[in-house]
Amino acid sequence: MSAVTRSAPAPTPAGGIGKSVRDSLVIARRNLIRMSRIPEMVLFGLIQPVMFVVLFTYVFGGSIQVGGSLSSQDYREFLMAGIFAQTVTFATAGAGAGIADDMHKGLIDRFRSLPMARGAVLTGRTVADLVQTALTLVVLALVALLIGWRAHENFGKILAGFGLLLLLGYAFSWIGALIGLTVRTPEAATSGGLIWLFPLTFISNAFVDSNNLPTFFRHIAEWNPFSTTVQACRELFGNLPPGFKTPDAWPMQHPVLASVLWSVLILVVFRTLAVRKYRSAAV
Repeated sequence: MSAVTRSAPAPTPAGGIGKSVRDSLVIARRNLIRMSRIPEMVLFGLIQPVMFVVLFTYVFGGSIQVGGSLSSQDYREFLMAGIFAQTVTFATAGAGAGIADDMHKGLIDRFRSLPMARGAVLTGRTVADLVQTALTLVVLALVALLIGWRAHENFGKILAGFGLLLLLGYAFSWIGALIGLTVRTPEAATSGGLIWLFPLTFISNAFVDSNNLPTFFRHIAEWNPFSTTVQACRELFGNLPPGFKTPDAWPMQHPVLASVLWSVLILVVFRTLAVRKYRSAAV
């Protein structure tokens, strides 16, 4: 009697969401491995925020009034939420440059030839950038502790503050993805990713008390999504200086809720635009 050969059952293909998640994680792993092989990317990403911390703390600290205080220690604690937020948003330029580089080298076309979810390429890239940003925040927080920054709230609120920072950084990385798909070269993506970030971060409450800004710029700063996350982190970290007057604008009065709403809105809008751009650019 001849033996009956039994073939193993074919694996059940994952559904749409399951396939998209799996493919996104594969792309994220590929990008994380690539980043680990270029450690100078992480190093250079750390140098800029550390320079801002040192310059603003030791050069301007004690000469900038926040609330009713000119104390360098009060300004140091006031400053760090702004530096943290600036760090996660400036990662946008790196995300855009990375995607533009993949487009320029033809990697996107190679991914298109594979049976994978269309949005996975962009999602995987932004998730990898989020991991890198989280590591950068950890190192920057350690540097901040060394120069005297302290959080005065409980551990849950501190984690919530860093969670809001990562949510804002992830939302902004989709803006970088859209820029990377729109321009032709990585150099243009880097420039395009930074040119709009400077007014966004400096016309805000990151480095100065927005109450001291001219009326026109004060209104912009108070409704700036970047300012909202900074204000939320200062409350969650317990870093509001003595005598600080919270602006009357709704985002400043409810910064945690406003920060979540702004980040989710940016994420939904720019993810939709980036995926559409990816599909049209890859046709």
